[in-house]
Amino acid sequence: MKYIVCEEPNKFALKEKEIPVKEDNQALIKIHRVGICGTDLHAYSGNQAFFTYPRILGHELAGEILEIGGNPKNLKVGDSVIVMPYVSCGTCVACRQGKTNCCTNIRVLGVHTDGGMQEKIAVRTDLLLPANHLSYEAMAIVEPLAIGAHAIRRANVLKGETIVVIGCGPIGIGLMKLAQIKGAEVIALDVDEARLKFVKNEIGVKHTVKVSETAVEEVSKITNGDLAAVVFDATGNKRALEGGIGYMSHGGRYVLVGLSKGELTFSHPAIHAKESTIMCSRNATLEDFEFVIDNLDKFPTNAFVTHQVSFNDMISNFDSWLDPKTKVIKAMVNFNME
Repeated sequence: MKYIVCEEPNKFALKEKEIPVKEDNQALIKIHRVGICGTDLHAYSGNQAFFTYPRILGHELAGEILEIGGNPKNLKVGDSVIVMPYVSCGTCVACRQGKTNCCTNIRVLGVHTDGGMQEKIAVRTDLLLPANHLSYEAMAIVEPLAIGAHAIRRANVLKGETIVVIGCGPIGIGLMKLAQIKGAEVIALDVDEARLKFVKNEIGVKHTVKVSETAVEEVSKITNGDLAAVVFDATGNKRALEGGIGYMSHGGRYVLVGLSKGELTFSHPAIHAKESTIMCSRNATLEDFEFVIDNLDKFPTNAFVTHQVSFNDMISNFDSWLDPKTKVIKAMVNFNME
């Protein structure tokens, strides 16, 4: 079978290998769609944390069961399934608290271990979610939306609260829509006017602010001087991460969803004066996936998936997805296209 491997930064290769043999607690999955996310783009560019080469990318996966044994979910051959890519140990201190998303021994498909950019993959059955009622495109965006759902749950966003989301990429867009479903008022920030226009038109975000030296003043004006009860960084950009505290109200929460490789510096007086709560949000849990699946009918999937290419054309198109001029929101690899 064919697979695509990132051998080193800025280098993909199309290769062939034997079809994997599933273990007793696994299913053999035929991959139909793979969503491309910031992790994949950063890994290809050589600036992704927790990453080693060579690696088969791909963790936003929609597939079909080819082989499976007895399982508690009663999944069967032919079922469409979403793959939760977070392989947790089940026994560490985090897992014992239900925080499988930050397992001390976590192995994320496509990051710490090989992912789904291959025709078939063997996956533990407990990581599969039935999705016969969803399109493959919808299935493949559940994972990035679940990251947003987890961040919202971490922050305990309440109905009527005003939140700021920094970054109108796929994670930020998902955050905005899911926060709206929770009843929050959303202010979107980005440097890209086209993306701000997208969230206004497709997500229904009323207030958008282009990042500039006056952005904090603009957010203050929108909120009548209060600023935001919760600020989410969905960029992973060091400057954005360090500056996000400025949009947060006194007594507010700041959630770091984006991941930077380096160190961050905050002014202690600035964060102390606001009695800031600063928290990180990593990956997602089963609860977050289920919340997204239950609310996916409220999300504009067709507008969100802006680019699709065949598996055989992925390598030749990947570089273009790094270029803002191509206006990519969510790129997807379609294994059924010729």
